[in-house]
Amino acid sequence: MDKKRLKILGVDPGYARAGWSILKKDGQQLELINYGCIETPKKMEHSERLNFLNQELKKIIKRYKPEVLAVEELFFFKNLKTAMKVAEAKGVILMTAFNSKLTIEEYTPLQIKQALAGYGRAGKRQIQYMVKMILKLDSVPKPDDVADAVAVAITCANSVNNHE
Repeated sequence: MDKKRLKILGVDPGYARAGWSILKKDGQQLELINYGCIETPKKMEHSERLNFLNQELKKIIKRYKPEVLAVEELFFFKNLKTAMKVAEAKGVILMTAFNSKLTIEEYTPLQIKQALAGYGRAGKRQIQYMVKMILKLDSVPKPDDVADAVAVAITCANSVNNHE
C-alpha cells in the first residue's frame, strides 16, 4: 500500500443510515471525491437491512476502488437495543471491506476529535466546521452521518503514515 497516495472509504456505521465518503490522498493533498448516505428502508426486516447495507457498500467499493476502509469504533451508547443493531451493521461493514481486500483502520471518537480539532472534547459542530475547512468545502456535507464519515476518512489520511 502506497501511504502517500491512497483512496479511503470513510464510513459512519449505522443500520438505518450509514454515512460514507471517498477521500483521495496524494501526498499532503486531500480531495473529497464523493459522499453519500446508505439509507435502509424502514419496512425491511433487520437482516434484510444488513444485506442491503452490504450490497450498497459493495457497489461503492466497486465504483471507487478504495484501498482502505476507515471506520469509527463504537464507543458508547444510550440504548442497548439500538447499540446492538449498530454493532451488527458495523460487523457487516467490516466483513464487506475484508472480503473486498481493503485495509481496515478503526478510530475512536477521541482520536477523530483530536485529529481534526486538536481537542478530544470537541463538539459535533466544531468537527463539522473542521471538515469544511480542511477540505476547503463551500458547506458541511449533510446529513451528520456523512460529515462523520468524512471526518473518519480525514483522520485516516492524516494518521496512516504513523502506522507501520
